[in-house]
Amino acid sequence: MLEGGGFPVRRPAALGRLTDPFLLLDEMGPIDWPPGGAIGAPSHPHRGFETVTYLLEGMVQHQDSAGNSGLLTPGDVQWMTAGRGVIHSEMPPPDFLESGGVMHGFQIWVNLPAENKMMQPRYQDVPAAEIPTATSDDGLAKVVVVAGESLGVSAVIDTVIPITYLHISLLPGASLNQILENGLNGLVYCFGGALQVGEANEQVSDGQMAILTDGDEVTFSVPEDADEGAELLLLAGQPLNEPIARHGPFVMNTDEEIQQAFIDYQSGNFA
Repeated sequence: MLEGGGFPVRRPAALGRLTDPFLLLDEMGPIDWPPGGAIGAPSHPHRGFETVTYLLEGMVQHQDSAGNSGLLTPGDVQWMTAGRGVIHSEMPPPDFLESGGVMHGFQIWVNLPAENKMMQPRYQDVPAAEIPTATSDDGLAKVVVVAGESLGVSAVIDTVIPITYLHISLLPGASLNQILENGLNGLVYCFGGALQVGEANEQVSDGQMAILTDGDEVTFSVPEDADEGAELLLLAGQPLNEPIARHGPFVMNTDEEIQQAFIDYQSGNFA
């Protein structure tokens, strides 16, 4: 499917009650843009949730109506809390547009509790060098700790609600046991190779998403005789269990709040 100005994304499933507080998971690309061909997302509004962009390849220039701007390069994370409203753009910078190249990354949307939906917008631009990583003792599993913690390593990003967001890389023969609190909603998205999940060793392959059952830990593994390893995202968070009213770039709790969001946007009352 196409998003923004027409760039391709893989969206494994529509997220709903079982994935609360996560509203959307898009894999952007990978796509090899020709010179002059790269497409981004021109200016558009958001209210009531957070957008999280994690870039693996390429470059993205961010600008928003609160005066924030930044350049995302491979491994960087942009955590934008839209709150009461912000208008932003995510576009290829001029040098990448001129040269072309591979663009690959992820964007997720995280819902905000009702009490935080009208908070002041904020923006966290965290370069790859500042994002903690963890490696298993045998060196077969590596974790980029975007949010939450893994293997005793904690993230540096400040989240409104507690979130686990891990990029896990598994080589053949790897086995990783990840601690998760009871009562969380969790999901796994595989974007390379295939892995086995849980005690039943259920297989999740490239492009597939799996919903985790409740528990205090989960194991990810790749058989030793596998031809290749696996790349996956693990997302987990406490469900908000609140009503969701959603229309395009606005996510609130009631239809009246959605109508007010459109009024505020059209009258220039966003940040």
